Amino acid sequence: MKVGLYFGSFNPIHVGHLIIANHMVEYSDLEEVWMVVTPHNPFKKKKTLLDNHHRYELVFRATEKYPHLKPSDIEFKLEQPNYTVHTLAHLTELYPQHEFCLIMGEDNLKSFHKWKNYDTILAHHNVYVYPRISNGSLESSLLSHPKIFKVDAPIIEISSTSIRKGIREQKNVQPLLTESVWSYIDQMNFYRK
Repeated sequence: MKVGLYFGSFNPIHVGHLIIANHMVEYSDLEEVWMVVTPHNPFKKKKTLLDNHHRYELVFRATEKYPHLKPSDIEFKLEQPNYTVHTLAHLTELYPQHEFCLIMGEDNLKSFHKWKNYDTILAHHNVYVYPRISNGSLESSLLSHPKIFKVDAPIIEISSTSIRKGIREQKNVQPLLTESVWSYIDQMNFYRK
């Protein structure tokens, strides 16, 4: 099975994440997309970041109606700090029957050459890139790389940061979240302070 890995803090997961993940499953050769919740870095104090298990719960709730989208907490079990190259090696060992690919926004592709062992990632995995509005230019070697595929997905300009700010300011952000995600955030009183 060809699985796309979509990494994120998902703080919180919103409809934009789901639109991109679903688009990747429907309009590329990926059979599943795993939403990999990145853990809280124990060395960084980030008071707006919900605990790992809460963010995983939000992703679980957001994806449960989509059979080809799965939540993943794989990085919670790995040594910190997390490097994508290590996560990919670990998943490949755990699931040798799957072919794992990376999903990233065009903005991340611009700094991909700075990632730890990015060349190792490209030697063993395809990268699916969705468009983002961002500054800067792409490394020329990545523009025509045979393992990098640009997917003509919708450009989504929704951010978790603006959703958290909206909640704090008592704005109605419900249209940006699935019903089950909003109800958990509301019930748990998240992002209000």
